[in-house]
Amino acid sequence: MEAMKLRAPGGLDKLELSGIDTRPPGPGEIQVEVKASSLNFHDYVVVLGLLPTDDGRIPMSDGAGIVTAVGDNVHNFAVGDRVLSHFFPHWAEGAASFAKLQGVPGDNVDGFAARTVTMPGAAFSRMPAHLDFEQAATLTCAGLTAWRALMVETHLRPGDWVLVQGSGGVSLFALQFAKMMGCKVIATSSSDEKLQRLESLGADQLINYKSVPAWGDEVLALTGGQGADLVVEVGGSGTVPQSVRAVSFGGCISMIGVLTGFAGEVPTAELFQKNARISGITVGSHAHQRDMIAAVDANQLQPVIDSSYPLEQLADAFRHQESQRHFGKICVTL
Repeated sequence: MEAMKLRAPGGLDKLELSGIDTRPPGPGEIQVEVKASSLNFHDYVVVLGLLPTDDGRIPMSDGAGIVTAVGDNVHNFAVGDRVLSHFFPHWAEGAASFAKLQGVPGDNVDGFAARTVTMPGAAFSRMPAHLDFEQAATLTCAGLTAWRALMVETHLRPGDWVLVQGSGGVSLFALQFAKMMGCKVIATSSSDEKLQRLESLGADQLINYKSVPAWGDEVLALTGGQGADLVVEVGGSGTVPQSVRAVSFGGCISMIGVLTGFAGEVPTAELFQKNARISGITVGSHAHQRDMIAAVDANQLQPVIDSSYPLEQLADAFRHQESQRHFGKICVTL
């Protein structure tokens, strides 16, 4: 059986296709034939060695596939079921804790860049019925992160303003979920072409942050001085000051990404004057994923996929991610 291994963390050139043995499921475990995975920034930093992991690790946190064998004491899955991985296998419900956030596939343990995996049944949920494997594989990290930002950590109502940054997976899911619940969306990008595509997905207002560097003021203007009730912050230190400017009084900045850096200044005076808050988001629990899947099913939501690569071209998929030319999720098919 083939898998893509990270010979040693520290670069895309250290990914290599290897043969590995399959393992039959033990008690509480299931064996899954992996059909698809999708790329996240988290996977990228693992491969680059910015997050520590073991030599020989099989990367990729997201996985969707078919159950091929079931161990003893597994009652919620059967052979032939279509399943979707959990980013945090140990976080069933309730608030996050250090212990619950351990065991991330592709990071703490081997992930889904393999044609077959054997893992605890608790590491999986059912797939949305109407999605194919590639589409489903985009939900595990990006979809659930956006879901938690909009549906768990905030109390949005129809008509509220949501600001999304760029055209990556989390931002597009946030746009789709926001429109699903009747919110108004402001989308930012440095590309006019991408802004047009964001508009076609339902964005109500568009800002090219390259031509409008002070886009926080533009958000205030577009909302009649109110600001965005929720800012889905994926940029990090380079964009937080504008996000604080853009957020409404009593609003929330969901801190999700660090694409522009890991540390930076926060205009704290403006933040507390607005009685606004910054909420850190790290994906979500099994309970959150069940709710998201129910909503995706009920609304027949279609994830936005940019492109797909075969397993042996995983490094090329990451290079495409590096280029930032993608719109939506990049997938890997197995």
